[in-house]
Amino acid sequence: MGYALHALTQIDIPWQRVVNSRGEISLQKGKIEKSLQQIILEAKGIEFLELGRSDLSKYLLGMQ
Repeated sequence: MGYALHALTQIDIPWQRVVNSRGEISLQKGKIEKSLQQIILEAKGIEFLELGRSDLSKYLLGMQ
């Protein structure tokens, strides 16, 4: 997923909304901190479990 997003040059995807297939925040080393992304997502109503994961089935459209 990260490689695919990196390859997109003409599409503006909000970075803070991208999580991996496990519902976890995954950023390259040296990039914006995970905590900032989690704070932004939580402000939008996304909940994270104790393990730092979000329940994707709760937020994916048409996947339930």
